[in-house]
Amino acid sequence: MEETSSENPPEKPTEEKPMEISPPTNYQRGLHGPSLGIGAGIAIVSIIAVFFAVSVIDNSPELQFEEKASTQGNNQPALALFSANASPVLGDANAPITLVEFGDYQCFFCNKFFHETETDIIKNYVETGKVKIIFKDFTIIGPDSITAAQATHCANDQGKYWEFHDELYNSWAGENNGWASMEEIKKFANNLELDSGIFNECMDSKKYESLVAASRADAQTLGLTGTPGFFVIGPDNQITKIGGAQPFEVFQRIFESELAKL
Repeated sequence: MEETSSENPPEKPTEEKPMEISPPTNYQRGLHGPSLGIGAGIAIVSIIAVFFAVSVIDNSPELQFEEKASTQGNNQPALALFSANASPVLGDANAPITLVEFGDYQCFFCNKFFHETETDIIKNYVETGKVKIIFKDFTIIGPDSITAAQATHCANDQGKYWEFHDELYNSWAGENNGWASMEEIKKFANNLELDSGIFNECMDSKKYESLVAASRADAQTLGLTGTPGFFVIGPDNQITKIGGAQPFEVFQRIFESELAKL
């Protein structure tokens, strides 16, 4: 655990609330206004163009831009920040668009996104081969968040990462109240008919502790301050950063804009 000064406590990451969407004049990217953060006022919805070109997509005053990602070379975030220490790909690995989610399994708004938005994204874009999804752990709420994150990677050893991911969100029962404790996590493994001996050994040895910690560090390097946080990587490697559990229509507009480039 990091030691902190009582005189200058560090800013605590928060869960990102969704924002109300109303398309502005000369609308281009489908994002409008700031998203609300828990106890942190107004969060930032920013658009960052990366990798091969750096450009601002929309100059309208309704959008706020920032470049908080760490960079290498010509202000280009390292690709590994999105692909390393992550889940296996959900969907066609050759899909032209990548959606990267940074989340915490205890997070209320991550759970809200899972139940209200992700299903539509999977049905309309993942299953049709247009979008692939990568999940990265940003464990900000408590020790059980870390336990749950490690469990998904232990489940992945038996080919059931995404099944365990879904089991966790379908079992969500609040924050720091024990539903994602080690004892309960091992019950979830039984529900999915995982080999309990292999799974329990993985969990007890904390096999993926460093991977989960590295994923959290990647999120912080990219400037994320809350969960959920998303990055949409288009076919030309242009990235749109989305803060909060936005409705399906926000993702749809961004996906369609990126697909129009093909």
